[in-house]
Amino acid sequence: MDFLDGYVVRARLFPAILAIAPALVFLLVTVGGNYEDLGLPEVLMSLTVGVLFFAFADIARRFGRRAERKVFTSSGGRPFPTVLRHRDKVVNPKSKAHYHSYLSRELGEAAPSPEQEDADPVAADEFYVSCGDLLRERTRDQSRFHLLFAENVSYGFRRNLYGLKYSGLLLNAVTAAASFWLFYQAAGANLPQYGVVLVVAAIHALYFTAGVTRKSVLDASDQYGRQLVLSCDEFIRVST
Repeated sequence: MDFLDGYVVRARLFPAILAIAPALVFLLVTVGGNYEDLGLPEVLMSLTVGVLFFAFADIARRFGRRAERKVFTSSGGRPFPTVLRHRDKVVNPKSKAHYHSYLSRELGEAAPSPEQEDADPVAADEFYVSCGDLLRERTRDQSRFHLLFAENVSYGFRRNLYGLKYSGLLLNAVTAAASFWLFYQAAGANLPQYGVVLVVAAIHALYFTAGVTRKSVLDASDQYGRQLVLSCDEFIRVST
């Protein structure tokens, strides 16, 4: 039933489908088929497609994790709440001081001061990474932290899509080339069908080139990190 999980569907399966969208349209146009009378072959094909989609979701996750390690090399391949840094101005200093105090107690480790952060930013970031790991473990209840879950889905979607970027563009190019070749072989007889494939391929290439970027992953990470830190308010409220 993990396949039906909201995170798996939106953050893994959707990026996988987007990455192969031109190829899917190409197959629908080229193979087609009449399934008014469903028999055993059609049922087996449907089951096979379902398993393939599950495999595509797993591939999206693996490619996304690989991209994540490259983007976040300084934090061991994981995004962390950069808003905890003293030099970051997203969270006001008073609230940040409360968060540092709470997280220091929970980790049993003193939070870095502004001077310590300036003198050794790498060591300070190690503390903030530990804070992020702690908060992730304590905010797994999706119903209780639904806003955080939504940001996590958004980040996972962008990360996995970015991981599939170049594979998706390569498959796009192959699909477009095959469409041109089949269109040429048919002497233009199948212009409407392959025209649809080429339009989808063009939109797909534009989106993956301009919209699927490293910056989009970092922006989603920042939003997720901010919401992760704000979850401290709930823990502080319960503990007082």
